[in-house]
Amino acid sequence: MKFLRTVLMASAVGLAATPALAQEKVIWWDFLAGGDGVRMKALIDRFNEEHPDIQITGTTLEWGVPYYTKVRTAAAVGQGPDIMTYHLSRMPLGLSEGVLSEITEEDLQNAGLSRDDFFPRAIEAASGEDGKLYAVPFDIHSIILYYNKSYLEGSEFLDENGNLTGIDSLEDFERALALAKENGSSAPVSYSTGDDGGVYRVFFTLLKQQGGDLIRDGEVLPGDSLGKAATAIEIMTRWTENGWQPEQAEYEASVALFTSGKAAFHLNGVWEVPTMVDLEKEGKLGFEWGAVQVPKLMEQQATWADSHAFAIPQQTGKEMSPEKRKAVMTVIGWMEKNAIDWADAGHIPAYKPVAESDAFASKEPNATYSSLAETAAYDPRSLIAGVASPVYDAAINIISPAIHGYMEPMQAAEQIKSDLESKQR
Repeated sequence: MKFLRTVLMASAVGLAATPALAQEKVIWWDFLAGGDGVRMKALIDRFNEEHPDIQITGTTLEWGVPYYTKVRTAAAVGQGPDIMTYHLSRMPLGLSEGVLSEITEEDLQNAGLSRDDFFPRAIEAASGEDGKLYAVPFDIHSIILYYNKSYLEGSEFLDENGNLTGIDSLEDFERALALAKENGSSAPVSYSTGDDGGVYRVFFTLLKQQGGDLIRDGEVLPGDSLGKAATAIEIMTRWTENGWQPEQAEYEASVALFTSGKAAFHLNGVWEVPTMVDLEKEGKLGFEWGAVQVPKLMEQQATWADSHAFAIPQQTGKEMSPEKRKAVMTVIGWMEKNAIDWADAGHIPAYKPVAESDAFASKEPNATYSSLAETAAYDPRSLIAGVASPVYDAAINIISPAIHGYMEPMQAAEQIKSDLESKQR
């Protein structure tokens, strides 16, 4: 008995002498709300469960200008996070503000990643003019074309499997819109015509499909891009005049037009795929739907796109320790390799091993429209472009009134040029 007490006491002393597991705390900021927020929180929880030595403390801030303002001001006083989500379209502004830390080759190695693991267009958007990497792309999200099969039944626009086909030009698409109207659709193509994001993304897609540039080498609508911008606005105006698109539709209303069965087509981001999937599972959709990459309507295939990415802020007076930086890169590497769960939000993983996996190939309609990763058209490299920027202001203040008949297309294009050029001074 005495021997047993001695052994137990020795064991207790030994346990007490064992140091607690060293734990690296990683402060995380994101702007992800709704379904995106739910999925990201689930990924963070899983990471924390699997990594007792690294724990993420996450905070979600308001999307848009408030988020990026907070990042800038916090980094300036050394109070920013260790890792943050970032839109690649905001990279030029972030670099000009000096808030982005370079992601080195050593960093990528610590994450178990390499540049070749990602789609080239995403890596290009995540890099500075100096060729250095300043963020790690997490996804590619773009607008896509949703469609309601009921308005196209028995037509040339559905194949034998009920999939959209036969739209290889603007003329084809407009014939499909006319058919949908004949078949009772009150909004043959729905998008948020009264919202900056919806208007800008459709306009930018039509501009890029003509080979036009919104901003190139600091010049707004250079050369023949002015006329191509006018053509894009003219097309959107015609859709209004023919009664094919809703007037002054806010974002939620534009989605409701499609989910309620009134719209035959819907131009919106991949992020609405979960809405359609959930409504279908609940038996609340009332029709068969599909989604494809925005077809080649003009001279070349291109679609507005952006990426959520991971970045490390460059903080004034606060040097990140090598141990903390390695922990941050471990987080990034794990997120990339588990991005199949993020794909449930409709996004295309930027990390090719996941995007090209059998697991992703089985996800529909994601796999159908994933080809857009090769033709994604990111915003121009400019301090006045990107989410919540002056180009979005121009969309709601100039393009939206024009497509509703308050301004001639060329007049609107010239005003965009003048307005954005004044913002660059």
